[in-house]
Amino acid sequence: MLTVPSHSIPCLVLKGRMKNTSMLTELCTALDIHYSNIMEVILRFIRPSAADDRRLPADPAELRVLPVEGFARLEIPVPDFQETDRFLIHRARCSGTKAFRNRGSRSDWVSVQTGGEANYGDLRGRMVARLLVLFKIRNILSEAAAVHRLALVPILNPINGGRFHIPSGDIPFGNRVNGRDMRIVSIGAVIGQAQVIPSGEKQWIVNHRIDLRMFNEIY
Repeated sequence: MLTVPSHSIPCLVLKGRMKNTSMLTELCTALDIHYSNIMEVILRFIRPSAADDRRLPADPAELRVLPVEGFARLEIPVPDFQETDRFLIHRARCSGTKAFRNRGSRSDWVSVQTGGEANYGDLRGRMVARLLVLFKIRNILSEAAAVHRLALVPILNPINGGRFHIPSGDIPFGNRVNGRDMRIVSIGAVIGQAQVIPSGEKQWIVNHRIDLRMFNEIY
């Protein structure tokens, strides 16, 4: 991890541009993800948004022709836990369902701000997810031609309302049972990498002694 002083606060940066991913269909092919699945999630992301010139079109035919760039890494500035005047740079990587360096696919665990501090108990609006896809999409159909930097993340479901178990310090998570675990978020919602430990079949735990930076406000 790179440490930088706070007087030059870094921004979230997409790195590792993927080749031959100039359209959404090509990005799905490169990452071995079904096009109809990612389109469904993108439309769920767009529809609640206020209608303005920066908003992505909610027509699948129009979305299909927008220029896209895929990326393999997201650099996330995170305030240092011990030295609050400095930032650590978390480098979260993803490869879709494709192999990473001749091994299995890589989808790093991240913490995502998906709600207000009153949500999800001790998580305070933060959820745990895997970083599956990173991409930029430009809305060339509007005058603003806004660029949206987005991530596709499968979200875990907090068990026991997101409250941590005091004796162990664990916050348990499991797969979502309603099948709506996939979500598109702005990369600005990704606030750092998460330290997650497997705990039985389709369950995981986040331990506060391991991942202090993710939940430092609750201790």
